[in-house]
Amino acid sequence: MGWLEGKAALVTGGASGLGRAIAERFVHEGARVLVVDRSRDKLEQLGADLGGRLVTFAGDVTSPADNTGAVAAAVEAFGRLDVFVGNAGLWDFNRPLLGSSIEDTARAFDELFAVNVKGYLLGARAAAEALRPTRGSMIFTLSNASFFPRGGGPLYTASKHAGLGLVRQLAYELAPDVRVNGVAPGGMATDLRGPSSLGLDRQSISDAMPVQELLRKHMALEIYIEPSDYAGTYVLLASRENSSTVTGAVFDISSFGTPQREATPEGLVVL
Repeated sequence: MGWLEGKAALVTGGASGLGRAIAERFVHEGARVLVVDRSRDKLEQLGADLGGRLVTFAGDVTSPADNTGAVAAAVEAFGRLDVFVGNAGLWDFNRPLLGSSIEDTARAFDELFAVNVKGYLLGARAAAEALRPTRGSMIFTLSNASFFPRGGGPLYTASKHAGLGLVRQLAYELAPDVRVNGVAPGGMATDLRGPSSLGLDRQSISDAMPVQELLRKHMALEIYIEPSDYAGTYVLLASRENSSTVTGAVFDISSFGTPQREATPEGLVVL
């Protein structure tokens, strides 16, 4: 019997990368899962791979209607909602402040914050009332950039610091009925994209840099990290039986380098 047997979960940005790894692990642990993503092709493939315990919903996390529709679809399919995982995100590919014009910076801010911050806020608002009867939980994907520089440029880093504040505020507001926590992974090779306003929507983090090799070389554990390596912490936080006292916390699972190691100029974030 898995840790999430009988639970119903909703995962945004769940058709690839870390989101897919979370959905797969939740299903393995006994949960039924609704995955929200903009890519219908990836959703179709995910549904074919994971079968009957998974439902897909094509939608945009920046849309209020799509967020409420996804929660309604989950409740209709499963009869309840126990876990909301806010995971959809954009990265800025370490674009520095002086690396873009002021006009491009303004457009990129609106696009990136709409996904990384507003998407989490709207998802939380849509899911909160469904989570109260089950005394469920929210889990937000943050990043080592929620605490430190060099995990991205100023746009991404600011958005993840905002996510940290959102976790703390919502944990305060929604207690005692709903637990709210975050997970802060580090680097991984995924299909993560950037804002189209900066022309970064056509390349993935995997294309831009050798993430796995950088991590193995510079991080303390010297291992190749796959998205699935990060999924267990989400299972822990989703399981009320195993984390009933935890709210307002962010688990930093990013495997930083030792003090003797130098950070790489490319940065080591990804989420």
